[in-house]
Amino acid sequence: MTKFAHSENNGGKKHQLKEHLNSVADLAESYLGASNCRDEARLAGILHDLGIYGDLFQRRLEGKESGLDHWAAGAWVAMAKYQSLSAAFAIYGHHVGLPSYQELSRIGKLSDFENAHPYGLRLTDSDCDRLMVRFAKDGLVANKPSSPIFTSNALSLGDMLDQRRIFSALTDADFVDTEAHFNGDENGKVYRQSGPPLQAEKALAILQAELDRLEAMPNAVGPVANVRKTLLANCLDAADSDTGLFTLTAPTGSGKTLSMLAFALRHAAKHNLKRVVMVIPYLTITEQTASIYRSLFETHFGPHYVLEHHSLAGMGKEDSQSDAERAQERQRRVLSENWDAPLIITTSVQMLESLFSNRPSSCRKLHRLADSVILFDEVQTLPLNLAIPTLAALSHLAHQWHSSVVFSTATQPAFQHLHSLVELHVKTGWQPREIVTESQLMSDQLRRVTYHWPAFGQQLDWPELAQQIGQQPQGLCIVNLKKHAKAIWEMLVDQGVENKAAEDCESVFHLSTNLCAAHRQQVLQQVRQKLSNNEPVTLIATQCVEAGVDIDFPAVWRAIAPLDAIIQAAGRCNREGKLDSGNLSVFIPADTPYPPMAGYQQATKITEHLLRTMGENDFDPHDGDLIQRYYRELYDLGRPDEQAKTLMQAIKDVDFPEVAQQYRLIKQDSINIVVPYAEELTLYAELADAADSTGLSQKWIRKARPLTVSLYRPKAEEPVWGALQPVNYLRTPQSKETDWFIYLREEDYHPHLGLVPPQQLHLWMA
Repeated sequence: MTKFAHSENNGGKKHQLKEHLNSVADLAESYLGASNCRDEARLAGILHDLGIYGDLFQRRLEGKESGLDHWAAGAWVAMAKYQSLSAAFAIYGHHVGLPSYQELSRIGKLSDFENAHPYGLRLTDSDCDRLMVRFAKDGLVANKPSSPIFTSNALSLGDMLDQRRIFSALTDADFVDTEAHFNGDENGKVYRQSGPPLQAEKALAILQAELDRLEAMPNAVGPVANVRKTLLANCLDAADSDTGLFTLTAPTGSGKTLSMLAFALRHAAKHNLKRVVMVIPYLTITEQTASIYRSLFETHFGPHYVLEHHSLAGMGKEDSQSDAERAQERQRRVLSENWDAPLIITTSVQMLESLFSNRPSSCRKLHRLADSVILFDEVQTLPLNLAIPTLAALSHLAHQWHSSVVFSTATQPAFQHLHSLVELHVKTGWQPREIVTESQLMSDQLRRVTYHWPAFGQQLDWPELAQQIGQQPQGLCIVNLKKHAKAIWEMLVDQGVENKAAEDCESVFHLSTNLCAAHRQQVLQQVRQKLSNNEPVTLIATQCVEAGVDIDFPAVWRAIAPLDAIIQAAGRCNREGKLDSGNLSVFIPADTPYPPMAGYQQATKITEHLLRTMGENDFDPHDGDLIQRYYRELYDLGRPDEQAKTLMQAIKDVDFPEVAQQYRLIKQDSINIVVPYAEELTLYAELADAADSTGLSQKWIRKARPLTVSLYRPKAEEPVWGALQPVNYLRTPQSKETDWFIYLREEDYHPHLGLVPPQQLHLWMA
């Protein structure tokens, strides 16, 4: 009797199981190209739904059964009959996520496994011999892999990535083939439209034409223009190198965004690479970069050549009045599922956490990272506790997956100082090649800022700081804590009471993540407009303004901070080089001089220690040697190997869920709150209504992102809970354990300070 994998599509045609298994095996194998993992990917594909040959599953398709496990049988056969642990892991996890070795080993005795199933399910059939007879009668063949990637319960970090690559190929192939069935009709499957090819040579010619246009502009003269020309030349020269690891160290304002892309496109053309992935830590820079790249390529290659994949991508387009725009957004979301596009813009969280994830939806895209150029911007933001596993993973990816990884920043961390520690986990260690030949000379040419350092022991209180800032018609002040930003903003407003009403804050702005994304965008737009018009403007901000935010003030004040943060602040001072020199004044706050976050505090104290040890005259942030010394001391004191010990042990134990839990760029101890921002109250009301009627969904979350503020999760007794309405999936009861809430008190969202819960300032995320 014919066995089916899926029920009827809209054309009334059922999906034959043998056809599905063959198609998934073919796709999974093709995704891995010439990789030594392809045999195990094919085995995983041909066996992944073996349990569907069980009679119980066929009854499930008729609606007569439920609560079935159709994957454990295929995993058992892969492991017991074909000696492929990797295929077994992938098959077992293709619906529920990669398991631990301990959980996988329990399927050694299927009957015992079923009696204590981890998900409370029944097997479709525990007689794998009977299933394999039906498999063979359908003309299907499985082959033992010639060189399995690992054969015991010992797993290296490189093995871990190769396992995820096989898992990625299987899950993507399964999704794509199943989708093709349900998109099909009575004549059979209809596969999704693939993303466009990279066409690296043509794209490079388009980019070069734009760079030539910029170079020919009347204002393209002087040191900035010379540095940008030098950086581009360095990038194009380095692109002819073999694939591998690279660093790109160049000062802020040197044109890294386009020069990096030039490197990637030429490098891809040289080595026949398939895609470019740009990884950026902050959403503001992500959207800014995507806009630049789209303006270059969209008219030549169409709307899906540049693919954004982050929480705000495509915001609002699904509800557009334009059929074409809605269709484009649907296609973008489809391509985002498996990164089937030539030029991808994504976030550090999306990229790096996927490398360590065990979930099918997160890992599905990973096989696309082979034969790619992966560009990391602002790499100084990589947390110290994750440095070694991250470097090890990317080193393996570059050397074993025929890809290149570029680390770009103005303040290149001394990651090579960690080479011996990385080498303990992957043989290739961390030994990148520097793209820029004379980064120190470039930094010297772009000296646009004079640093002013505090005297030893000198602290500054808010009235004195506010007085200094108030004397400048245009000034930016960056502090470490939101409560500091609030206090200084209020003091500056109070100073203006004699000349204007206190509520009239046309020239004094506040920026922090207490403002929702839509509010922050509006503030930055107003600030940029005033700067452009040479009007008085003061901005008081937290460090959310530092990396990649394109603003240019003649004078900047920065609370004492890690050296890389101070240098990033300097990137907002005289950014365009319109002055002979801008002024950046570093101060030590009298109130909480050091921020409470342990790693941030340690890095801040190292900065202050080096300043006192070297003296103001020799403490030069333009000096690459100082930056390297700072990072070496940070690594020596911070002991990143010790901080990563729990994660590394989970890898050694082959515990995929625990690895995913331990590798978090952002701690999961916060909640998301949709706030009543005055300019978007209509959207706020829609979201509140939908929270009641349809509950939490991916579409709801995408619409909510512009109005979202994050807070530390309050304690159970905190009164702020009275203003929070939980947003749950409708199938679950209302609970404070959800991560999403509607903020009910409109009066608590200040028009300048954002969300200010009464007497709840300790909930603010710094």
